[in-house]
This record gives sequence, C-alpha cells and structure tokens, in this order.
Amino acid sequence: MFKFSVITYMNEKELCKMKPRMDMFATDPDAYKTMSAMDSYVSQRVDKTLLGLIKIRASQINKCAFCINMHTKEARKHGESEERIYALNAWRESPLYTPAERAVLAFTEAVTLISEKNVPDDIYDDMKRHVDDKEIVRILMAIVTINGWNRIVIATRIPPQHDNQKNG
Repeated sequence: MFKFSVITYMNEKELCKMKPRMDMFATDPDAYKTMSAMDSYVSQRVDKTLLGLIKIRASQINKCAFCINMHTKEARKHGESEERIYALNAWRESPLYTPAERAVLAFTEAVTLISEKNVPDDIYDDMKRHVDDKEIVRILMAIVTINGWNRIVIATRIPPQHDNQKNG
C-alpha cells in the first residue's frame, strides 16, 4: 500500500500544499487487486528493460511524479543505466536505444497520447517489424496499465516518496 503525506510544490508561482484526496485502495481494496493483477500480468511477460522504459516514458508524458520516482528506481535495480534514464525524455535524439526499443517508445507515446493522433500506421508497422502480435498485445497491456496507474495516482494526488524526503 502507499504511504500518504503532504508535499509542497510550486504552481503558478505560488507555494501550495498538495494533500492526497483519498486512499482509493483502502476505500475499495478490490480496485487495488485489479490493477495489481494487470501489473503482475505484464511484469511476467514483458522484458524488464523494455517494461522500465515503457513505465518511465508514459509517466513522463503524463507528468506523474510518483510513478517517475518509483519506476526510475526500479529500472536502476534491474540494471538500467543512469545515462539511458536521463536521455529517455529525448530518446529520438539519443543513440542509446536499439531499433526495437525505439519502436516500443514510439508506440508508448502514441498510445499514451491516443487522443492527439490515434496510433499512426507507421508506428504500428514499425512495431510489427520488431515483435510478433503476441508481444504487441503484451506491450500494449503494459502501456495501458501504466497509463491507468498514472491516472489513478494523479487523480487521487498520491505524492511521490523520496529517499531523503523532509517533513514540513
């Protein structure tokens, strides 16, 4: 379960206190179980490195501080380099990612931002060049799952927990 606390952040040049709106998962534990089941499904079926890139990139796009914090730490534990984590926001300009990773990152962005351009054929076709249909399904489920988590965390205002977090 998540630990809730008050965090401070800057918004429109004013110092504000952001308080969690509710503990959704204490309110309805089955909601947490459902999301955890989806997470478990993708964690068992998608390569850890690829899954880390998907989670971090979608969380960056959605501006989910909690998830960025969590998934960058996870990626490091799974051996991801600091350099690749830092460059992820600008992956198109970086030589650090394989062609398959680039296809997955483009697909992650297209699905995350689906209301803007749908998922263009060229992005989907590039995925097909690198992975089979079953893997596309699994990657899609990973993208859907992290986007779900991002929306839950942002909507309920679950603050990120930092290693050196100071209270007050």
